[in-house]
Amino acid sequence: MSLSNQLAYMSASELASRIRRRELSPVDVTDAFIERIEERNSSINALIYFGFEDARRAAKRAEQALVSGEEIGPLHGVPTAIKDLFDFKPGWVSTFGGIRALRQNVVDFACLYTERMEKAGAIIVGKTNSPLLGFRGTCDNYLFGPTRNPFELSKNSGGSSGGSAAAVADGLLPIAEGTDGGGSIRIPASWCGVYGYKASFGRVPHTGRPNAFGGTMPFLYEGPITRTVEDAAISMNVLSGYDSRDPFSLPEEIDFTKALTRSVKGWRIAYSSDFDIFPVDPKVKEVVARAVSAFAEAGAHVEEVRLGIKYSQRELSDLWSRMIMPGSVRMLDSMKAGGLDLLAEHRDDFPPQVLEWLEKASRLTAQDVIRDQEMRTHIYDAIQGVFEQYDLLITPTLACLPVDNATDGNTVGPTMINGEEVDPLIGWCMTYFMNFTGHPAASIPAGLTDNHLPVGMQIIGKRYADVDVLTASAVFERIRPWYQTYERCANRLVTS
Repeated sequence: MSLSNQLAYMSASELASRIRRRELSPVDVTDAFIERIEERNSSINALIYFGFEDARRAAKRAEQALVSGEEIGPLHGVPTAIKDLFDFKPGWVSTFGGIRALRQNVVDFACLYTERMEKAGAIIVGKTNSPLLGFRGTCDNYLFGPTRNPFELSKNSGGSSGGSAAAVADGLLPIAEGTDGGGSIRIPASWCGVYGYKASFGRVPHTGRPNAFGGTMPFLYEGPITRTVEDAAISMNVLSGYDSRDPFSLPEEIDFTKALTRSVKGWRIAYSSDFDIFPVDPKVKEVVARAVSAFAEAGAHVEEVRLGIKYSQRELSDLWSRMIMPGSVRMLDSMKAGGLDLLAEHRDDFPPQVLEWLEKASRLTAQDVIRDQEMRTHIYDAIQGVFEQYDLLITPTLACLPVDNATDGNTVGPTMINGEEVDPLIGWCMTYFMNFTGHPAASIPAGLTDNHLPVGMQIIGKRYADVDVLTASAVFERIRPWYQTYERCANRLVTS
């Protein structure tokens, strides 16, 4: 068996340990993962920019550091990737999710994931696919096309961090970056059968400029997509921590790996199959209902609850769109001021749904924004009400199973579930409430349907109780391990 295949499904933790013990070379590890990407990526379209020469140079430096006995980081020599959205590495192209006019747009600064992962010794090998401006729960765009699901190539990976989730599920990388403004870490984690972690707001700094306060409408996040809970905990040790550039950055230092050995015995866990308002595919409900019972097996008390949400799911998905789109309006205005008017000169680069919401967002008034914050407050109060009596809240991550890929670069989710209309961009995603509220949340693989499609279960914790979410995730992983599900990805037909 080639080294590429030997390492494909090894965890980041094990890779780092073996590199540290000099059992594996960073150069050999990097070459092995590059080889696997070259063999398999074209069939799923997970990575869209390849920084292989930069990665090989970084691997040689990592090798020299080992030989010279330098102090090394917790992810020394471990390959990873960043997302092609608002995520940057100096000298690399950024298309902001497949805007054709930006196919040669090179940036000269780094995002926080790049800064902290490289400081921890990780080696960034490329960038992963994302929808334009991240404005949907699927992964497709006019420049690069859809990211295909490694469990079933005709299906979409989910978005917006779809390339990252597909790469991790297919063994192209042990860990990849996700960003999350409405569920973009958790959505593709659910459809690709991997683990996606979104921390409490402020836990991982938001360092975007020129607006230091731009990560609050709704709350925006960077975080890890992995195959194991331990790898996510290690990544959180790397990514979290105070940064003076973020006015909301939390100063608390936490060792998230300590969560991995705790128990949930005696915990009170609330379960909602639909957040009161979402139509949910019966197959999704069935898989998640079985998965929730694992916590009872671990000694927790699980009880179904209602949250008392008074708005419809369509009203709330429209609220999310109104809240997040003004940031894109401002970004495009800034580009126009700099001499690139994308909406005038390259309007065909934008899907019609994005153009529609850009127009709506540009007409919002101050009173509109205040009313929207009142709606947001209702969701916050409903979630907080649950945590007055319970330690965790469990829901399905998504209301539906993976959808078929479109052929026009504009894949969207379902328009109807169980006879009820939903917004095809985000209305089937039971994730964006946590971007309204700031609570920590993870999507964990709950199981497969009878036709072998992954289903995610969302674990939500109290504000700032990240350790509780990781503890529950680790308990579930021990009781209902999902590692064997990746055999379907590993053994899939590889096409060019």
